[in-house]
Amino acid sequence: MMLPTQFFKCLSDDTRLRCVTLLQKEGKLCVCELTTALELSQPKISRHLASLRQCGLLLDSREGQWVFYQISPKLPDWTSPLLNNALLAVELTDIFKADLQRLQGMENRPDTAICC
Repeated sequence: MMLPTQFFKCLSDDTRLRCVTLLQKEGKLCVCELTTALELSQPKISRHLASLRQCGLLLDSREGQWVFYQISPKLPDWTSPLLNNALLAVELTDIFKADLQRLQGMENRPDTAICC
């Protein structure tokens, strides 16, 4: 069971918060989509995703050559409104808008073509 302190520690890093809010908005993303959106290296993104997976916030699934991440549906009920409110707050920032724009402008996303 996730404790509030664990939940907030997981989100206290800027990169992890950016990943989680994009996942909250998009539902499921591949590592390559997050590296494009955040303009960060694959090892850095993967390290943060591993941390979020270890604390129970994310689930990963392999689909062919891609590993996709999504918010865990097994999170306690109290986390859902917090994640929704975090997304509402972050959506107003220029950083999130730029992240989302890069993601939406990405060519060859995994659901449409070969990526990663």
